[in-house]
Amino acid sequence: MLGYWNRPEETAATLRDGWLHTGDIGAIDADGHLAILDRLKDMVITGGYNVYPREVDEVLLMHPAVQEAASFGVPDAYRGEVLHAQVVLRHPATVEDILTHCRTNLAKYKVPASLLAVDTIPKTPIGKIDKAALRRGGP
Repeated sequence: MLGYWNRPEETAATLRDGWLHTGDIGAIDADGHLAILDRLKDMVITGGYNVYPREVDEVLLMHPAVQEAASFGVPDAYRGEVLHAQVVLRHPATVEDILTHCRTNLAKYKVPASLLAVDTIPKTPIGKIDKAALRRGGP
């Protein structure tokens, strides 16, 4: 890759010292396998702890009532950021029931500070969850 067309600042941020910086966060396990954990820009730092929204989303999706889930950071004066989640339900469930599921399956600092059941979660034109729209508070 030579760079982004007519976007020199983004090219400079992505191509550094001969390396392509994708923004993905990964980990290598004991067998040498690479797992992509999340995107660096999506990571939430809450009270000094790193939280990967993808992990929280996977736990939310384990709940039988949750059809779709998206978690993301929102600014917080005390913790820096807190985790908020939105879910689309496939059948009725209470927010408290879903949060109890999270408390059972996640470390305390990873449990969303707030959760909202919505009809739809905003998507990009290619069908991915639009985290930027979620952070802005709209579609």
